Amino acid sequence: MHSQPSSQDFWLRCAKSPFLLAGLLILLTLLAYLPATHGGYIWDDDVYVTGNPLLTAPDGLRRIWFSLDSPSQYFPLVYTTFRIEHAIWGPNPAGYHWVNILLHIANALLVWRLLTRLKIPGAWLAAIIFAVHPVHVESVAWITERKNVLTLFFFLLSLLSWVEFVEEPVEKKQRQWLFYALALLFHALALFAKTTACTLPAALFLILWLRHKPIGLRRILQIVPFLLLGIGMGLVTVWWERFHQGTHGKLFAFGLADRILIASHAVWFYAGKLLWPANLTFSYPLWTLHPGNPLSYGWLLAGIALCYVIYCAREDIGRSAEVAAVFFVATLSPILGFIMLYTFLYSFVADHYQYAASIGPIALVSAGLVTLADSCKSLRNIIRATAAFIILLFAFLTWNQCHIYRDGTAIWLDTLEKNPRSLMANFNLANQLMRDGNFKASLILYDRAIDIDPTFADARCNRGDNNMALGRQADALADYEAAARLQPGNIIIENTVANALKKAGRLDEAITHFEQVAKLQPHTGVAEKNLADALAARGHFVAAIPHYEELARIFPTDFRPRLFLGHTWLALGKPADALREYREALRLAPDSIEALTKLAWALSSTSDPTLRNSTEAITLASHACDLTHHANAASLATLAAAYAADARYIDAVNTCIEAKELAIRTGQKDLASDLEKQLDLYKAGHALGQPAH
Repeated sequence: MHSQPSSQDFWLRCAKSPFLLAGLLILLTLLAYLPATHGGYIWDDDVYVTGNPLLTAPDGLRRIWFSLDSPSQYFPLVYTTFRIEHAIWGPNPAGYHWVNILLHIANALLVWRLLTRLKIPGAWLAAIIFAVHPVHVESVAWITERKNVLTLFFFLLSLLSWVEFVEEPVEKKQRQWLFYALALLFHALALFAKTTACTLPAALFLILWLRHKPIGLRRILQIVPFLLLGIGMGLVTVWWERFHQGTHGKLFAFGLADRILIASHAVWFYAGKLLWPANLTFSYPLWTLHPGNPLSYGWLLAGIALCYVIYCAREDIGRSAEVAAVFFVATLSPILGFIMLYTFLYSFVADHYQYAASIGPIALVSAGLVTLADSCKSLRNIIRATAAFIILLFAFLTWNQCHIYRDGTAIWLDTLEKNPRSLMANFNLANQLMRDGNFKASLILYDRAIDIDPTFADARCNRGDNNMALGRQADALADYEAAARLQPGNIIIENTVANALKKAGRLDEAITHFEQVAKLQPHTGVAEKNLADALAARGHFVAAIPHYEELARIFPTDFRPRLFLGHTWLALGKPADALREYREALRLAPDSIEALTKLAWALSSTSDPTLRNSTEAITLASHACDLTHHANAASLATLAAAYAADARYIDAVNTCIEAKELAIRTGQKDLASDLEKQLDLYKAGHALGQPAH
């Protein structure tokens, strides 16, 4: 007789079912990250998504891959995914959050598959801990960190392909090299998502060593292409960070001792957050470095001591601890401080930096727990219960952590609660409050940010904007000038200072700064126009002409540079040149109210009888009035001037009265005053630009 299967046998079979285990992992991860699906955009998500012109431009895909137009670093695969998603659901943040979560789940399943393929105990336990560990919330709930989840996806696929390549029987050579090609392809895709994947060759060596595969010249040559890809993309990133993100100068001038202190402390910091994920925050305190203090090297000495312990224990525990430790440090290496990142202005560490590296310690601890449970039956149930508790606890902490990513204000308030002197949080919350129009509250935070770091030029520049909004022009100018001194050569700051000085009427100083901007950013429309406008406002019309001409060359189909040239030639008393430019402007924009009005005015008011053409002026001004339905006072004033030039004084007077009344109704006091004078002229039978009889 066959006995009925017990309930214990049923649960054992369930525990061994890969489909049920996968389903449990997916379900628990979805529940843990559910709050993230209701989140919005935070911090630099506007740079990557909402304000990224490459996602909507007709030539955006080409520029993503083959130009320097990327708003941050060179992440072409990330921007490509964002562009595809933007075409599907537009700016709705929920779609981007769901893709991040699904990629994270896929990564957890790939971790499970990879560890299983490497015959590491506790593969599923490691995968589910990876899936619900709260330290990964920053990588998943923050849309910008698509680069993290996407690069790990291809990183793991590359490792899996490599495992199949090295494990495949030699006689299946064609299939074996297919896996090699896939590994190389996935590595390239990982690098196009984020260049921290350049550490993959180290993982390839570790797999060989863990699987006791001989590492000879043949294997080294097989890894060389991966190494060259990584080095190439790594150099691109270093160059991009230095010259596009600005990670050079005294703010990033760390010596070798400083970098060693950062790296040694960071490794322990990340390990600690994995083991005890308490007080996770978006921006951690910026460490003060004391390379001259021997006690500062305690983290380094502790790391060396741990390496020695792992080495001595290798005969008892095998190579797993060594592999996990080396993988952890090697994968972290690009962000340990030896290569400068712009975010090091605020903190040397961040949760999302260890997204991929965390797999090593998680796999090691999981393997240890499962091995202990298998070898010590008396503790098996306790260990299993402990593991289940840890999984549920981490899932709850992840669910809770996701709530702070609902919007920018929430993330900065949470950061300030845990790190009150966070430069990043004070500065960015101030920016948010200023955008919301809460200028008094934002001023307090800008003051605090500058107190934290008096050399932070961006905070001084933004406080200048805030002071300007409060009507404190003198304080704003002081902030702008301080920012320019702190970061000489910064185009944005120089331009801001110049515009503020121009607004304050200090034109000579404004011109100096505008000239600096034009030198730093030659042959760009904004620089040329600002400089030309300032020169013209100062009365330096001859000096302004070349800059307006350069503006017209840069934008050959834009009518506005031609209008600027026309105004300047008129100011120089050269109506023939002015008329030439106005006619060109009208050719470029036949229905432009401004072009029609300016040309008609010049034809009506010129004192040169050979250039005056009242008939054409009436036609142009009438067209402008028709286009505006006689609701534009300047167009009506021009039509009045054209009538007067044609000696139709009654029409001129009536039209001028209509224009004056409209100007008064619309609050154009200066124009109304000018029209009053012109009305007296027309009543006396005179036209503009003509001598009185």
